[in-house]
Amino acid sequence: MTQKVLLGTYTKRDSKGVYSIELDQEKKQLGEIKLVAEVGNPTYIDISNDGQSLYTVMKGNGQGGIVSFKKNDDDTFKEASINASEGSSPCYVAYDESRQFVYTANYHDGEVAVYKTDEAGHLELTDMIKHTGKSVHENQQSAHAHYFDLTPDNKYLIACDLGTDEVITYQVNDEGKLSEVDVISVAPGTGPRHIVFHPNGKLAYVFGELSSDILAYTYDEKSGTLSHIQTISSIPDDHTDFNGGAAIRISDDGRFVYASNRGHDSIVVFAVQEDGTLELVEYVPTEGEIPRDFNIDPTNQFVVVGHQDSDNLTLFERNAKTGKLTLLQKDVYAPEVVCVTFA
Repeated sequence: MTQKVLLGTYTKRDSKGVYSIELDQEKKQLGEIKLVAEVGNPTYIDISNDGQSLYTVMKGNGQGGIVSFKKNDDDTFKEASINASEGSSPCYVAYDESRQFVYTANYHDGEVAVYKTDEAGHLELTDMIKHTGKSVHENQQSAHAHYFDLTPDNKYLIACDLGTDEVITYQVNDEGKLSEVDVISVAPGTGPRHIVFHPNGKLAYVFGELSSDILAYTYDEKSGTLSHIQTISSIPDDHTDFNGGAAIRISDDGRFVYASNRGHDSIVVFAVQEDGTLELVEYVPTEGEIPRDFNIDPTNQFVVVGHQDSDNLTLFERNAKTGKLTLLQKDVYAPEVVCVTFA
């Protein structure tokens, strides 16, 4: 049995856009990459449940925005619609299948946005909110929205703003208009980058890019509010060189949380305790430079890690009982990878 992996990239050096690669789950190995969508700097991507529609951020020719693609018969994608303007591109994109919306977060402009889409892939901006504020770190002189996606109950949207040290809850109506529900402030200098929710829908974990901390919260699905219960570091105490928190994932059974460290170049594994707090299991070297993103395959048996600077993927096998990772491959070529998703 094989599983398709899609890779979002920078296109500053050798990459040409979005690539796919096959994970052979029986042979426990990755194949060779294939270019499936030519686009400038598709640094974050999302795909529809049927695999027919692909949404990516883009940047090129002085413009930034998002692009929708429709699948061809040869498993490549053709451009269906583009919504771009002068300036920076978003850093995050998410497709809302039930409402036919696309959500984006723009790091440089500190904006979150909603687009209406349809079966043909057309993209129409319905609302945009610009965050304001700053915090204590040198990278926090203005708002930097880094994540904007649905809560597991599909009732709310959560925005992580690295620049303002805030996690913001929104509602979106049927017309694609946003309204603010709640704002929580994290410790100054945390730089909230991404959030992942526990399968039980009652817990959430925020990864701070600047502090390399993971913040555990309880989540109230009635009100859309988060309550802090723990802060734990993603790196060892003796690591004093640079590190930036990157991606965070959780196993389908909710027993283990994984996060990638850029600088320490590792994945940290945590076990989820009964009260929702985290306990360290292990640090695993990723065998590459700057593991910007990684993901757990649908069977939860494997983890694929993409490296931005060393142009390689690594494949790990995951122990479902212990959460620990075992290296299977480390020399799979893939240029400038910054997003890993399973199709």
